[in-house]
Amino acid sequence: MLESTAILKAHHLKVTPQRLAIFKMLRHTNVHPSAETIYNSLQEDHPTMSLATVYKTLDAFVQNGLVQQLNLGEDSYRYDADTSPHSHMQCTVCKSVEDIEQLQQVAPIKQEVQELTGYQLLSEQFYFYGICPECQKTAQ
Repeated sequence: MLESTAILKAHHLKVTPQRLAIFKMLRHTNVHPSAETIYNSLQEDHPTMSLATVYKTLDAFVQNGLVQQLNLGEDSYRYDADTSPHSHMQCTVCKSVEDIEQLQQVAPIKQEVQELTGYQLLSEQFYFYGICPECQKTAQ
């Protein structure tokens, strides 16, 4: 908990029990939860925390580079505490999201995009969609 407190303080964010709980949950999961999922999972231990607090906290974390916001084409964003460059794979059946380590061929694509558009790229997100092994098994 002290490490999380220090990280929030280093980013000049007010340290509250709710922020610590949200940050800790994101750092210890790889399921890429939505704000609603975070809210529901923390509700028992933090019954006074509102969904609005979760959204405001996540926005502050995104603005300070502590988490990344994923737009997977759903009704809401997902969140990932791993801010290192990496791609994501989503199962179109069960909607699970998994990390994919940084693909080796991203650099040439980034270079080509910059050359074609004249943009100076600041970041990129690659999303892949398919059917996970578990859903493939149940479909047979």
